[in-house]
Amino acid sequence: MCDVMLRHPKVLDAQTTVDEARAALTNDHVHMVLLTEGSTLVGTLVRTDLPPPIQGSGQGSGPALMWSILRNRTVPSTMSAEAVQELLIERGLRRLAVVDRDGTLLGLMCLKRTRTGFCSDEDVASRAQSRAMSRQAAD
Repeated sequence: MCDVMLRHPKVLDAQTTVDEARAALTNDHVHMVLLTEGSTLVGTLVRTDLPPPIQGSGQGSGPALMWSILRNRTVPSTMSAEAVQELLIERGLRRLAVVDRDGTLLGLMCLKRTRTGFCSDEDVASRAQSRAMSRQAAD
């Protein structure tokens, strides 16, 4: 599995606020926020986990960790890529965090939209470079 997982997924600190998590999820390519304490995965968030914004409530400055979920959003590093792909398709998901037995975040399994394979670090880097070039051209 190590050859097909994202080895350098974007992570946010466990102290991340709800507003900061929302901001990260505004990127079309970010489908799951990984919350960590050091190298340990302590929570995951998708858009639907977060409460709807309530203007003037101060809720957005609260900790996102309290809305996070780990159950059914992680897989052990010993699981085969084929088994992860089947699990993702069965659950209707596209992302699962890869952790070792101590909860250390090792990477992210990211199923392509076509569901025929996994995103790679190179795919992610290429998209980021393309977006940066588009922004420069627009300026």
